[in-house]
Amino acid sequence: MKLQPADQNSFQHLTACDDNSVTINGMVHEKSLIVMPHVGLAAWPVTSFDALTASDLMPLAEAAPDVVLLGTGRRQRFVRPELTATLFERRIGIECMDNRAACRTYHLLSTEGRKVALALIFDAETSDYSGV
Repeated sequence: MKLQPADQNSFQHLTACDDNSVTINGMVHEKSLIVMPHVGLAAWPVTSFDALTASDLMPLAEAAPDVVLLGTGRRQRFVRPELTATLFERRIGIECMDNRAACRTYHLLSTEGRKVALALIFDAETSDYSGV
């Protein structure tokens, strides 16, 4: 199999992710956002995982990716099924994982040319998380 470098100019390139931010195309972002490979970044008004509603997921459903990678913050949490009904009705998969894992997975899938959306929640209520 021939390996070729990804075209860095054609998609949102993640270069770093930590507990409080993600760096995309050289810019640091510390608020919740939605990322798709060939679409501009979108601010996402979700301030905490516990505040997530079905309507917060509508922009993702409307974008119609094959899969949504939901970064649930510093630790993996799972979304209640009633919140994801619209995604499932449209045959859009959703995978919940911590933000770091979501960023790694997004990077892999986007460089493979997959139709993927990354939605990261940076939880303002736990920004001083001690890691314990």
